[in-house]
Amino acid sequence: MEKRKIYLIFVIVIALMVFSGHFLNKDGQLNKAIADTESYDPYQNHNYDSTDYNNSNKTSNSGKTSSQSKYDAQGYCAYVVDGDTIDVDGVGRIRFVGVNTPERGEPGYKEAKDFIKQMCLGKTIYLDIDDKKHFDRYGRVLAVVYVNGANINQELLKKNLAEVMFIPPSEFNPYSWT
Repeated sequence: MEKRKIYLIFVIVIALMVFSGHFLNKDGQLNKAIADTESYDPYQNHNYDSTDYNNSNKTSNSGKTSSQSKYDAQGYCAYVVDGDTIDVDGVGRIRFVGVNTPERGEPGYKEAKDFIKQMCLGKTIYLDIDDKKHFDRYGRVLAVVYVNGANINQELLKKNLAEVMFIPPSEFNPYSWT
């Protein structure tokens, strides 16, 4: 009998939570924490179109042909997460494709992060988004980051602040940047 009471209370609490909208966000959709991650649309709320960038007008190495803009998106760098991740207003969290910098607590972390702060923070960022894989498993946009025409991914490698990290599929060959 005691087990039945506990079960009944549990069911009532869950029902109240569901009916009160506890599991819903302000838009009436399931919270991301309990939503099916396979149905998450990472293209939602990003400041670039959902065009299929895998088209024949692309050149093999530099991105777009002269008839297209070289960049897929642009925005203001509002925050530097670490040496290979930034937040860009209107676009979202950006992961520098093809490179990997040291993590917090590892040698070189501060130098890589400081370099990205110097190069990107508070500036207009231009992005060439990876046509073969737009997002990583954390939902970050995979892109080559440009500031004033300079390929910042490549600069990280040239300054030995990062290592090449090629994860196929990718339109970019980071080995060509070294």
